[in-house]
Amino acid sequence: MIVDVTDITSLELPPLHESLTWLTPLSEERAAHLVTFLSDPAPTDVLDMGCGWGELLLRVVEAVPHARGRGVDRSPAFIERARQQARSRGLDDRVILDLIPGMEAQATAADGVICIGASQIWGPPVEDAQPLDYGAALRALRDLVRPGGRLVYGEAIWMTPPHPAATAPLSGRDDEFLARDAVREQILAAGFEVVDDNEATLEEWDVFEAGFREGYSRWLEAHDADHPAAAQVRQDYEDQRAAYEDGYRGVLGMAYFCLQG
Repeated sequence: MIVDVTDITSLELPPLHESLTWLTPLSEERAAHLVTFLSDPAPTDVLDMGCGWGELLLRVVEAVPHARGRGVDRSPAFIERARQQARSRGLDDRVILDLIPGMEAQATAADGVICIGASQIWGPPVEDAQPLDYGAALRALRDLVRPGGRLVYGEAIWMTPPHPAATAPLSGRDDEFLARDAVREQILAAGFEVVDDNEATLEEWDVFEAGFREGYSRWLEAHDADHPAAAQVRQDYEDQRAAYEDGYRGVLGMAYFCLQG
């Protein structure tokens, strides 16, 4: 999505998990709904492709005492945070967290699967600025969900038709994402049943974007105003604020689909 983790880490900003619970626009209420969907009926195992720091995966495993979980991500910082959280919550004996790109995960099918903001695992590299390949992701995920199993699929969508100010901070393309109904059609074509679906609200987006920008603010508070990097950090903060508030706010959305295999 819009978060460029490489840029964040190169600036040595405070880690995102200190400002955000989720690496996606997601309220506690919506997260609880997703956990309930994945944990009733209780799964034997749960797989999270592109797990980030694993918060949703860990909550599902906490909710199902005998379930085992596996999270896969390519970010060393995220996987290390996820492992720390698994240990501190007494889940490290039931959760495996792998630092590998999703396509190399060789993941086996599970009863419960999570894939939020990670469809690019099965599509063209993000650097190529091509349209997101929802279809390829959904076909791959169909093979990872056991018959009768459940999938939480969260992905970027256009909430309203895109315009140049909205697309400029992203890939610059009107066709980068699809509208929610078009994604739903691809979900049905992949063989899933849609149990329910909804979109992140503007309030969820505002909280997410504010949390993302907080890293810049905290860095500036911790360093002298004449620090060699201060001007760049202030500019990065302003660029991110403007990209959102003057650009893709209310245009770029996030849809969460609860699917039955």
